[in-house]
Amino acid sequence: MTRPLLIVGYVGAALGSPALFQPGQPVIFVEEPDVVRKREARAKIDAKPGCDLIEWEFHLPGKADEFFHTHRDLDPAAIIPLTEYATPFAARLAERWGLPGAGYGAAMILRDKQLLRQVTRAAGIANPESVQVRSPADVVAFMLAHPGPIVLKPANRQASVGTQVIRGLDEVEQAWANCVAQDEGVFVPDRAMELRMLAEQFVDGHEYSVEMLVRQGEPLFFNVTGKQLFPGSRPVELAHIVPADIPGELTELLGEQTRRVIDAAGFRDGIVHCEWIVADGVPYVVECAGRFAGDGIIELIQRAYPVELELSYYLVLQGLPPKDLPCEAKGGAAVRFLSIPQGVVEDVRGVEEAANSEGVFMCDVSIAKGDNFQGLRSSWDRVGDLMVTGDSPADALRLAEAAVARIQVDVVPAELAATTS
Repeated sequence: MTRPLLIVGYVGAALGSPALFQPGQPVIFVEEPDVVRKREARAKIDAKPGCDLIEWEFHLPGKADEFFHTHRDLDPAAIIPLTEYATPFAARLAERWGLPGAGYGAAMILRDKQLLRQVTRAAGIANPESVQVRSPADVVAFMLAHPGPIVLKPANRQASVGTQVIRGLDEVEQAWANCVAQDEGVFVPDRAMELRMLAEQFVDGHEYSVEMLVRQGEPLFFNVTGKQLFPGSRPVELAHIVPADIPGELTELLGEQTRRVIDAAGFRDGIVHCEWIVADGVPYVVECAGRFAGDGIIELIQRAYPVELELSYYLVLQGLPPKDLPCEAKGGAAVRFLSIPQGVVEDVRGVEEAANSEGVFMCDVSIAKGDNFQGLRSSWDRVGDLMVTGDSPADALRLAEAAVARIQVDVVPAELAATTS
């Protein structure tokens, strides 16, 4: 019997991935029971031939070892984390089965922004000043000791949840109230998650991410992605451009710095998504995740180079040689996200025109008439996105901006909508 791939963390798009579903190879998803229920994942997984689901509280300590002893007969070919919160569990399972993986110690370092700062700073990698804070008073003390804007953020969450830039002492109380509200809805279990907050110096510079495929601690492939943010105090991504339209020297520097991060953490096998801010020519590490990049970045990479990065990742975690991996992109690709003012949606127009615009290969708008939009607080609050390819990174971004401009959303304040309904 063919050994199964064990996928930790349910991602709906994975069900349609030809790289994941190879002929004759079964796939087993592992997901938290609450998430399975809230996302109706069981019915979707059961509908996919060769696919199965095990419900397991994998966020909790010791659950990987308990899973190993409960399901020792599975004999998986690979343990593959697809979500941020799945990475320590998957790494520990890989250790128990003797399979390629990040390494449990490395996964724990990358999952915890405070530990990542501690370890990479000791390795000589530039970090912003950072301290754990337990109250608004701690934030004020940090700001008084470090003049200028700061970033308040959780040490252990994802998707910009609970993150805000604070520019004045008078903003601290409200920012604290905003940031400790960290509801991720259907994507996390119902039980409470530990709250640990960091205050960090704000680094003013250009933002990038590096996606790097790693085997036995050595890079096999890397890409630098350019990033744009929505204006405002919430650092939520507006666009990603692949590859980043930057000089080759900066590309190589960011690749080398990411290699230093994986070496510092002891990361062994898999893929990392490492975020950087470059100020005055110095890359400062923001965070580094030991899993696929989100926001469609992997799809952009696969089209811009082109490269079978998903399949190569799955092969590496099976201990098999990856597919041909190019060094340079042949074109460009971009994703552009959509947000709207806070209020009630009265009308949405131009989605079909945007979808049919030059270069667009994906367009999704999740907002509809009557929806009450509560504002942009994290990546989960973006209401649409579209992806394009172009002859170059600049061309891809131009086409993305032209396409998204076709989408028109009419919004009225909630109180005004209530009086006219």
